[in-house]
Formats: sequence, C-alpha cells, structure tokens
Amino acid sequence: MTIHVWDYLPEYEKERDDIHDAVDTVFRSGRLVLGESVRLFEAEYAAYHGIGHCTGVDNGTNAVKLGLQALGVGPGDEVITVSNTAAPTVLAIDGAGATAVFTDIRPDTYLMDTDQVAAAITPRTKALLPVHLYGQCVDMAPLRRLADEHGLAVLEDCAQAHGARRHGRLAGTFGDAAAFSFYPTKVLGAYGDGGAVITGSPAVDARLRRLRYYGMTDAYYVDETPGHNSRLDEVHAEILRRKLRRLDEYVAGRRAVARRYEEALSDLTGPGGLVLPAVAEGNDHVYYVYVVRHPRRDDIIEALRGHGISLNISYPWPVHTMTGFAHLEYAEGSLPVTEALAKEIFSLPMYPSLPRETQEKVISALREVLTGW
Repeated sequence: MTIHVWDYLPEYEKERDDIHDAVDTVFRSGRLVLGESVRLFEAEYAAYHGIGHCTGVDNGTNAVKLGLQALGVGPGDEVITVSNTAAPTVLAIDGAGATAVFTDIRPDTYLMDTDQVAAAITPRTKALLPVHLYGQCVDMAPLRRLADEHGLAVLEDCAQAHGARRHGRLAGTFGDAAAFSFYPTKVLGAYGDGGAVITGSPAVDARLRRLRYYGMTDAYYVDETPGHNSRLDEVHAEILRRKLRRLDEYVAGRRAVARRYEEALSDLTGPGGLVLPAVAEGNDHVYYVYVVRHPRRDDIIEALRGHGISLNISYPWPVHTMTGFAHLEYAEGSLPVTEALAKEIFSLPMYPSLPRETQEKVISALREVLTGW
C-alpha cells in the first residue's frame, strides 16, 4: 500500500462517532444554511484567538478575497505578498481586482523577507499579505510598523498556521484581519471545503458578513457590491466545532512527528545534504507540512516511489513563473531565493495520526537512499 504525505482515515476511525454525531446534529436541527452551528463555531473560533469577530466562509481562497475586499482593497490597488505560496493566495488578490507585488523569501525559514517589503511599497500599495507558510509565523513586527507608517491594511494568510504562535501570540492576531482555510489537509480541517476570516474590527466583520451573503444585510436587499455566495456550510461548521476542541492535541501530534524526523535524520544534514525545517526565533511551529530540502530532490522522490512512498512538493512552481500570472510581468530570476528553493524542496508525510511504524518506514527508506549515494 502506498504511503502518502497525508491521510485522514486513521483520524476518522478515532473520531468517527463524534463526526457522525455532528452530522446528525445538523440534519436534525431543521436549519441547513447559516444556522446555529455556524454561529457557534464563529464565536468559538474568535474566542480561541481572543479576538472579537469571526465570519465563516466557503473556502480559504474566498477568505483571502473577501478579507481583502472588506479591508477596502479593489481594482487599481497593489497587495504585497510572496510567490512561494499556494496559487490561491494570489488568485484571491486577482479576484479582488488588485495586483500582486512579490518580495523574495528568507533562505532559512522560506517565509517573507520582511526586509524587502519597504522597497516594494508604491503609491498604489493598499495592503500587505504575509503568508504564515508551512506552519510558522512571518515576523509581523516590521510589517505592522510599515503598515502604520504608510496607512496600509494587513491581512494575514493563516491557511497553514492554525494554532501557530509568535512570541506567544497566535497567528491571525497581528493584522487588521486574518484568513483561514479549513480544507481537509489543514491543521484544523473540515470534511470538505471551508474558511473563515477573523478581525477585531466590528466594521470589517459587518462588511464580511454582507460580502459572503450576496452583499445583503437583510434577505433580498443588496446593500453593496460585489456580493458573493460564500457561506460556511452548517455540517462543516459543526464538525469544526468538535475538532476545534482537539486543535491543541493535533498540534502536539504534529510536533511529535516532527521531533521523530529531526532525531532520525539530523545526521544526514550538512553541506550538500538534507536540510531540515528551521524554526525562526520566537516561533512555535505547528508543522502543517514537514518541508525538507536537498539538491537531488527529484532523484529522492523517484527512489522513494520505488519503496511505495509518494511525496509532495509545496510548491514546485513559484506563482510568478506560472503562465496564468504572466500579466504580473515577473521575469525568471527576479526572485532568486524563491526560484532556487522550488527546485529542492519536498514534503515528508505529516499528520498527527501518522502511525509510528509508517513514519519509520519513510525514515528508513530515505536514509537508505541518501546513504547509498
């Protein structure tokens, strides 16, 4: 049987009764759209972050898009972000009518190089969009200073950072708003698509609620455009309510898997060898994915396929190199760290219910490949 980087079935077997009860609770409620489960999840997710407001939406892409729109970003504006991210981050900027402007990333953590942001600001810049990638936080202090100095909005992309902290503070609580994805693979994942935006601003939250519901405050009357049909589903909300209570447990499980990798593979690091994840000072990493690096990445992936192990690359193509984003006019070589990284990174299996024996098979196969060269 092939070993994959993610598998929900072990977790489902453990939580099956609770998941079934969640579905039954919704089906028996008499309300299938924007009912009690969404309302309660929004309140509980906001409370988890110690923040005032949460609006549930249909997916993480629209969480970013609606978050930008609720912060006043629109056509003609620029949003500074990174190219080393999932394409939906930039698709959401496009969807809001704005233009993505990229900075390069740090070569150790693979996160936004905040030292480059000031030079990227122009009179058209409206927002900063840091991506808390792979499970740890961008250094938010310099971004907050720049935003305050230039009158910019800050929207955090927290799709990969549920429960991550920087100097004890949760991801999503540094900016004016923060977007989350609850895609099944996430640290906090639904059984389908889902997303949310949290904010401390009542005005931003009120606009988010209109935007997700056709631009309406009351049924049948559109207050503003563009409106969307972007509601979080009741079933997913109820499942997320149950799983939110176990979020810290999921994070602890991921950290345990990461520790086992580090203990077993650290002797394979060094010049020209395997590069394990670096955790920035002050960060509490939640290891959404366990991204390693090696100059012979493609050979390793092919060799491990022969052992029945299917690995993943997050991400093989930087956004600025994709033909779908040619309109952004970034030439090859314009983001050298991002481009070099994309040729060498790959992800090892990572999820909290990863069986120890499965992880040991991956470690053994990887060691066999690397020590055999």
